[in-house]
Amino acid sequence: MGRRATYVATAAAVVAACLLVFLTLDDPAADTDDDDNSPGSETTQAPIELNLFGGDDPEDRRMPDVVCMDLQEAQNEIQDHGVFLSGSTDASGEGRRQIIDSNWIVVEQKPAAGSPIGEADAELFVVKDDEPNPC
Repeated sequence: MGRRATYVATAAAVVAACLLVFLTLDDPAADTDDDDNSPGSETTQAPIELNLFGGDDPEDRRMPDVVCMDLQEAQNEIQDHGVFLSGSTDASGEGRRQIIDSNWIVVEQKPAAGSPIGEADAELFVVKDDEPNPC
């Protein structure tokens, strides 16, 4: 299974889990007392908000500065900002795949740090740890 296929499978699993959680929540609007149908007896509740992709920090879903991190640390940092799918490209131009992420270092990132990002928007350009780099 290729890297993109793995991303798609992971995203599908996350969506399925979210859907399962959403469908199992009680609907506050459906909870009515059949014995009390008098006008004005109905109360309203605030909707339940689920935030499965990060906290309420303003930095969530924004691209962190990951240049000079190893690829695994960079991916973890992006996930900490609420985005679970990111890509990586061999910056040497040789087209090598990143099999062991911790053996690669990020030398460039797109988009720039602080930019809003969604799934698969982050692209990290990497070289092997022992290769010349600006870090």
